[in-house]
Amino acid sequence: MRLAGMPLGGTTNGRARRLRQRRLLTSVAALAASALFIAACGGDDEETGGTDNPPASASANVDALLGEVNQASGEPVRIGIITDGASQVADLTIQNRVAEATAEWINERGGGIAGRPIELVECETQNDPAKGAECGTQMVQADVAAVVIGTSGVVETTWQPIADADVPVLMFGTGDPTILADDHTFTLNDPTFAVIQMPIAVAKELGADSVTSVVIDVPAALESAEKTAPPLYEAAGLKYTLVKVPPATADMTAQMQQIANDNPGVVFVIGNDAFCIAAMNGLSAVGYAGQITAISQCISDATRTSVPGDVLEGIKIGAFVPIGVDNDSTRLYNAVVEAYGDDIDLSVPDGMVMFTMLAGFHAALDGLTGDVTPDTVVAALRSAPEVEIPGAGGLKMRCNGKAFPDAKAVCVRGGLVTTLDDEGQPSQYEVLGSSPIED
Repeated sequence: MRLAGMPLGGTTNGRARRLRQRRLLTSVAALAASALFIAACGGDDEETGGTDNPPASASANVDALLGEVNQASGEPVRIGIITDGASQVADLTIQNRVAEATAEWINERGGGIAGRPIELVECETQNDPAKGAECGTQMVQADVAAVVIGTSGVVETTWQPIADADVPVLMFGTGDPTILADDHTFTLNDPTFAVIQMPIAVAKELGADSVTSVVIDVPAALESAEKTAPPLYEAAGLKYTLVKVPPATADMTAQMQQIANDNPGVVFVIGNDAFCIAAMNGLSAVGYAGQITAISQCISDATRTSVPGDVLEGIKIGAFVPIGVDNDSTRLYNAVVEAYGDDIDLSVPDGMVMFTMLAGFHAALDGLTGDVTPDTVVAALRSAPEVEIPGAGGLKMRCNGKAFPDAKAVCVRGGLVTTLDDEGQPSQYEVLGSSPIED
């Protein structure tokens, strides 16, 4: 049925510890939000993907991937799906189509939820905060057991009416500290990973002792780069250097020469694609031979055209989903959407993100029996053991509220990192920064 319409620091006790954790969470959220700001500044790719995932049938038996038939039956369980749909910003209707295909797969092969079939209740926000709030209200009125919110530019207003009604919400990620602290909300993205923990994890993997961050000189990026990052690098035992560069700097040779002279083990770039192009070419011009890392917004078709292949090759960036290569995750995703979907472009990361969310939601509810209500869904998610998220490249989730202090919503530690080939496309993925979430 379709309706209209980031371990945070601090070891001191008591109130001082909690206040410091909240400030740190807020600051991390600001840095995470800056990545969204930077993406809006330029670039035409939200992810490194740009080629179709290889066909599932090319390397594995499709029926084996989909699993044995385990048909759900009985009264349907209503699950809300909210996406931005088609708007002036982007067309994300692929997330609706993927959700529908995933629900069919779960109903036919995964036994539904508590043995009952999923019935999707869908609403599109058109990236409009007011329509987002309407969608949230309509979900409550439709008496859904839970709501899944796709990648969206209006998460906060969409989430509020649902949260006010104590209906559980699953979303990919958010930078809002209020949402992250809510005990009825669940996110599948480590809020600290893409902009802080990823370069730390890469440095540790390489045995490097220092990281230099080249950051676009805008307040949204700098506040956290200056205040939040230093203590986290110190806690990791790494030297941290921040280099601020104005947004319109086309030639960064001078700044990059100083970086090369200091010879850091890892350089991490935060900016839009034009900014990152100048930084990467500047590092190449001065002969920097260390590891370059960057946020995913750095890599676009413009980057692939303007940065030489020998510079692109080996760059490591954070990734949302392991798209564009042949692996267990893409084979499963491809098999599901080819068997149950229609008109789904396998190269679009937002589609695969929706798959991981709905499939992960189902996997975490594996032990749920009896009535399926908002309260029983929350209880089942909070008590579920660690499970691997289908389609997420090996990332695991546990939603007991202990992944991060003062961020009960976070179900994941760590994230995916992809290494680019000489065409600026992902060649492999690995999970970094992950650790078991305690009982």
